[in-house]
Amino acid sequence: MSLATRPLIGITTSDAKSRIAWWFDWFAIWRHGGRPRRLSPMRPFPEALDGLIIGGGDDIQAHLYGGEIGLDVRLDPQRDELELELLERFIPMGKPVLGICRGAQLINVYQGGTLDPDIYTTHEGLKRRRTVLPRKTVDIIADSQLHRILKVSWCRINSLHHQAVQKTGKGIAIVARDRDGLVQGIESRDHEFLIGVQWHPEWLVFNRPQQRLIRALVKAAKRGMASSSS
Repeated sequence: MSLATRPLIGITTSDAKSRIAWWFDWFAIWRHGGRPRRLSPMRPFPEALDGLIIGGGDDIQAHLYGGEIGLDVRLDPQRDELELELLERFIPMGKPVLGICRGAQLINVYQGGTLDPDIYTTHEGLKRRRTVLPRKTVDIIADSQLHRILKVSWCRINSLHHQAVQKTGKGIAIVARDRDGLVQGIESRDHEFLIGVQWHPEWLVFNRPQQRLIRALVKAAKRGMASSSS
């Protein structure tokens, strides 16, 4: 497959993201036919992106969703600004967007929703799970877009988050929850491909349902390329 036929997929990260973590991002897109492009506050993005992944990372600034400021959290205001600008630009254009972990939360905030600032303080007795391995079970709502893509009604996922979607934003539907009732998947009713998952599919290299999600994003971006050139 030539570079010219591969859709250009932007992946947002922090400026300090590790090379290993970025390799997983890069490989997830490349193996399914896309051209990954790293985006961060110090890396300007090209106008010609065909698709977008809002990646995982630090907490989102609380004032963006009307929350209370935490004292023991890591923030990246410049990244918040970059990602909101990207969503403002590319969602109206119909570009496919996938939010991963923090990215799912940011999509919800962009649409006017709110976040649970710390699931371990708002849900008493919640077991702490922080692992890149698939140790948590998620149930997928039947007939949702996410269900059609993953082709499963439940799956095992990893978990690296301490925040979660609370009140959904405009047009956002909850399409997956874990067995503790926490929101794990969202999608837009108003856009062709605007999906957020609270887990990290890029780390689940050998998990077929999770790889279908990455592939679906690349395919949607490729369809957009074809339609814009016709």
